[in-house]
Amino acid sequence: MEENIGFSEWQKLDLRVGEIIEIKEIENADKLYELIINLGKEKRTLVAGLKEFYSREQLKNKKVIVFTNLEPKKLRGIESQGMLLAAVSYDEHNNEKSVRLLQPDGEIEVGSRIS
Repeated sequence: MEENIGFSEWQKLDLRVGEIIEIKEIENADKLYELIINLGKEKRTLVAGLKEFYSREQLKNKKVIVFTNLEPKKLRGIESQGMLLAAVSYDEHNNEKSVRLLQPDGEIEVGSRIS
């Protein structure tokens, strides 16, 4: 069983609605895209392992949930300034992994805080 966290720990997370506005290929990266995310008052670069699950066309203009105050990390020489939230499942019978990005269920302003 996972460890419980207190509400004050949850409040430290800054989760925001973002919109993927640009998708770039990363040289010699089979799984990674470089994404430019509009967060309303700013734009951020994120590196995400989504190539085997989403085409560039499927990602363009998609609203997503972004973990914005995650410590930046360099991947393939690109500083990733956050993380997209996704649900991941694994089908043992077919030996297949499935990834689906979390999204708002309706129209909401880019940059809106998740609480």
